[in-house]
Amino acid sequence: MAFSVLIYFVFLVLGCRGLMVASQNTDNTSFDQSYQVTWGFDHVLSSNQGREIQLSMDKSSGAGFESKLSYGSGFFNLRIKLPDRDSAGVVTAYYLTSIGDKHDELDFEFLGNREGKPYTLQTNVFANGHGNREQRTLLWFDPTADYHTYAILWNLHQIVYKEKSMYLWDFRFFVDNIPIRVFKNNTSKGVDYPSKAMKIEASLWDGDSWATDGGRTKTDWAYAPFKARFRGFHVDGCSAQINNNNSNKVNGDCYSENNYFWNTRKYQRLDSDQRRAYENVRKNYMNYDYCTDRSRYPTPPPECLDQP
Repeated sequence: MAFSVLIYFVFLVLGCRGLMVASQNTDNTSFDQSYQVTWGFDHVLSSNQGREIQLSMDKSSGAGFESKLSYGSGFFNLRIKLPDRDSAGVVTAYYLTSIGDKHDELDFEFLGNREGKPYTLQTNVFANGHGNREQRTLLWFDPTADYHTYAILWNLHQIVYKEKSMYLWDFRFFVDNIPIRVFKNNTSKGVDYPSKAMKIEASLWDGDSWATDGGRTKTDWAYAPFKARFRGFHVDGCSAQINNNNSNKVNGDCYSENNYFWNTRKYQRLDSDQRRAYENVRKNYMNYDYCTDRSRYPTPPPECLDQP
């Protein structure tokens, strides 16, 4: 029985309306309730009674923030408006990450571009310190013109398979509601899979050594300061208990279907409309997949042999 990390780009798709309820009614929550600034303090501006945060970046610094708590499961979302005009070299990141050297991480990285050219969304999956699983998708809308909801659904389901009880992790990433990536749990094939308690983080930083055209297109500081805006700070998550040996072990209560809506059957797999949308994105908008990069991987990694 397979279970998946699903990375979603979400426009309103038939069959996905119910999923958006948790992410559309969150703009009234203030930043300080669940988040704290971690760096670039003088590059952070709070407005609208703390319901909107602006991160800015110039030559001196960018900025970032994180959730006050770590979580073991949840339906996490932020509404983000990306830097406009010429944003080449600028990276806006939103991700979940654990602590420690052998960390787990699930990334949204929005890679800026020259004015008039589309943003690229890069996703990556780290498990037990191993990453290098990049996929890149061109955005087919203007993410600088308005706020869009970017969400990560992370849950754990208990199932019975071959008369043995098994816990199955499931990660889903949403952007207004179209799935763009599926990463199945293939621990049986020796593939590491994210399972540690993680914090929610966001940042704005200079990535011109790699972010645009492989680093050939540099940041034009004449357009600084670059500004990314965030709303929707309500967190639907199960707070995890981090034990003393720094293993980030998740509290088992976070897997309950009775206590947490994101663990229920409705959130376990793509429906038919989502699957069609997912296939459309892969066909028409994905422009890089590590699974097909033979210069990096002459033999595809084992998880690539089990694509949906």
